[in-house]
Order: sequence, then structure tokens, then C-alpha cells
Amino acid sequence: MRDPGRILIVGAGPTGLGAARRLRELGHEDHLLLEAAEGPGGLATSFVDSQGFTWDVGGHVQFSHYAYYDAVLAREVSGDWIEHDRESWVWLCGRWIPYPFQYNLHRLPDAERDRALLGLERAAAAPARVATSFADWIESTFGDGIAEQFMVPYNLKVWGYPLAEIGIDWMGERVAVPDLARVRRNIATGADDVGWGPNRRFRFPARGGTGHIWRDVAAALPRERLRYRAAVAAVDLGGRALRLASGEWLRYDTLVSTMPLDLLVDRSLDAGADLRNASAGLLHSSVHVIGVGLLGGRPPALARKCWMYFPDPSSPYFRVTVFSNYSPYHVPEGDDFWSLLVEVCESPHRRVDAGGLAAEVIAALRRDGLVTADSAIASVWQHRAEHGYPTPFRGRDEILARLRPALEESRVFSRGRFGAWLYEVSNQDHSFMQGVEVVDRLLGTGDEPTLERAVWVNGGALAERAAQALAGGAPAAEAPEDRV
Repeated sequence: MRDPGRILIVGAGPTGLGAARRLRELGHEDHLLLEAAEGPGGLATSFVDSQGFTWDVGGHVQFSHYAYYDAVLAREVSGDWIEHDRESWVWLCGRWIPYPFQYNLHRLPDAERDRALLGLERAAAAPARVATSFADWIESTFGDGIAEQFMVPYNLKVWGYPLAEIGIDWMGERVAVPDLARVRRNIATGADDVGWGPNRRFRFPARGGTGHIWRDVAAALPRERLRYRAAVAAVDLGGRALRLASGEWLRYDTLVSTMPLDLLVDRSLDAGADLRNASAGLLHSSVHVIGVGLLGGRPPALARKCWMYFPDPSSPYFRVTVFSNYSPYHVPEGDDFWSLLVEVCESPHRRVDAGGLAAEVIAALRRDGLVTADSAIASVWQHRAEHGYPTPFRGRDEILARLRPALEESRVFSRGRFGAWLYEVSNQDHSFMQGVEVVDRLLGTGDEPTLERAVWVNGGALAERAAQALAGGAPAAEAPEDRV
């Protein structure tokens, strides 16, 4: 194995924990994991409010593309898991439409159903053309009916940017491309079609929310290799050192950073104009998470739903999760408590009044029928994540191709949800494995398929293979020569 010298890891979210765990696994002891907060998890942290409700920072669920990741969680995460068959729905035209929307058009009013089908048929019959943006791809793939009913308004609420500014290379398994014969069959039979997607079956910790996973993974690390309340204030790229907010300087030979890439460049004292100009071009959205704890009055329609999409611009949120359905331990003891987890996007194109947001959300939940007159508000929890989603904008890959090699020349490896800035590999399993794989690369025991071959990974190439023993060796097999 190669010796990368002293390694500092910034951030104890899934990526940093994956890197620290892999270093320990491979016997490289000269490393230290730094975390600004008082505990691990990053965006996968969970909170318990003053009324006893548990909340996540968004609608996280556990499903995996990696046998190695599954093996780590099986070994290190304590307690029970609850298995779920996904029930995700779209609220449109005053009724519930199962997701994927395009395979359940029979639930629409007749006129809207026929318009959606006609648009699909026209799109299928049109000459093939290369889409240049997400907006263009939606129109050419779904036609004007589905585009105007669901795809455009919903994605505007999710991303917070004009869809013409968003690229198409990120999509892969995340968008269900319509099969016209399947659409027609479902309309004819009236059958619901809900089996699409990598998360159609998922699991969730019975207690402690998503954060329970990462608290247990962190607890398995040597305590002397992990420091909390250690925020990084500045990085000296040339001198290979960083300064903590406390004023302490720490030297490194190699830095694995999971802080947002734009913040890393901003805090690099000797970053040149090229780096700063490239970093300034990165786009992201923020997410406001509102947790609404309730007592009684749960609508029967929510009894089994997992999460729901809201394309209508009159609703401030893009997604609402029935969080108490994930686990009965997310709410205080008592048969009548339940909870909703609401997500609202903020961007330069979509401003949010944080002070009035909770009241606006509760009013919309009542208007949409999710909170009834019999529902008593028991708790309201509010959290804002400045870096919520890395936007897959057009030109993103060109900017990353300038930033990543320049930083790595200075022995700085930026990985994770916002470290790599790749939405298509930003789930918890992807992020954890980015940390594992960068260590494999640094120590010469493997490469980085998640970072370099996202389509191959997301296609399931590493999901079904037996995990190697959790000591030594590379966890990910080489991709075949015809990889994409």
C-alpha cells in the first residue's frame, strides 16, 4: 500500500465516517476526523424536539447500491430496522395519483388524462433529437400534457432554478422514462403501477431516526481519532495546514474534505483566481424542513403513505413525508400522536420568508387536507440547511473538471454530497462509499467507481455481490471494459 502520510478528514457525515472507517480497517493510523458540530451525521443528523418528536433533515430513507455498505451497517448499527414498501403519491387535481405519475394517468380527470396521453403519443412520434437541458428533455420525452401538469411545476419547486439551466446527465435511475405501451395498458385496465424505482422497498431504523445510523458508525471509531466542535476556518493549500475556529493550526500531508466545495475554496487562503472564479459558478439550493407534530385527526388517506409530491405552486412545499409511518418511535408515547415532515426549497430564484414559513406551511397542510380540523398541533420544529441539494446545472461537469484536479495537485480530495457536487451520487450510501473509495485510491488498494462511473454503480453493479471481509482488500470490484 502507498503511504499518504498524515490524513485529516473534514466532516463527520457519511463521507467522512466512511473514510475514517476505511483508514482504520486498512491499518493507517495517522489520521484525524474533524467535525464542526457536537456529533456526527451532517445532513443525516436527527433531532428530538422539546415535545419528544424525532426529526430528520429531509426525507431520508435507507436503500443501497453496495453490498459493502450493507455489510457495514449490518455489523455496526444496533437496534431493529423497519422494512417498508414505498407508497409515494402526487397530489394533483384534488386527488391522489400514485408515483410514477406517468404510469397512473387513469387516476386523473378524463380531460387531463386524455391530454397527458396525447402529449406522450406526440412526443413518441416526433423525430428523435438531442435534448440540451432538463426543460428540453421533459418536453421531448413526456409531451406538453405531463410537462405542464406535473414535471415542470414540480421540478421548479424541487430545484428552485429555471429548468433550462439544468442539465440531463445526472438523471439515470432517478427519472422514470415512459413506456407508452405500459401507459396505455394501465389506462385501459385502471391498474395502479407503483413498482418503479430503486427505493421501491426501503428500511428505516426503529429508533433514533437516520442519525442513529451515523451515531453508531461513529461510535465504532477510536475516540482519539475523532474531534467534535472542531470547525475549519481556513486552509493553507501550499503549506498543507488548516486553522480551526479556535485558532489551532493542524498539519496534514493529505486532506479529505467533505465540506461544501464552494466553502472549501472560499476558506483556502492561497486559492488563485481560477479556483475562485470556477467555484463561484457552482449552484445549489437550500432546504427548509418543518416538522409538524400532531395529536389526533390523522386522515385515513395517510395511513400507509410514505411521502407525497406537491406540484401545485399554491403549496409551499415540494414534498411531505408522513414521518410517523416510518417508525412509531418518532412520536411521543400515545396512540394518537403522528407527524409530518415538510420540505421547502429556497434558491436565488425562489425566496423564502423563514419567519413566516411555519404558519404558511400549516395553513397549506390544512388546505391540502393533510391536517384536519380534528388535528391538534402538538409541536412545530424548523430547520434550514443552507446546502440542501447540489444543482446539476448545465456546465457543472466542466467546472468540476477545473476544480477537482487543481485541488488534488495540492493533496486535497473533495468528496461527498457537496464535496463532489454530484447530485446523482449524493445519497447516504453513495456518500459513505465516496469516503471509502477515496481512501482505497490514496492507499493504492482500489479506485473510485462512485465518483468516476456513476451510471455503472447506480445500475446495480456493486449491489448484489458478496461483500469482502471487512478487513483488507478493496470493497469494490473493477468495472468491465465496456463501462459507461
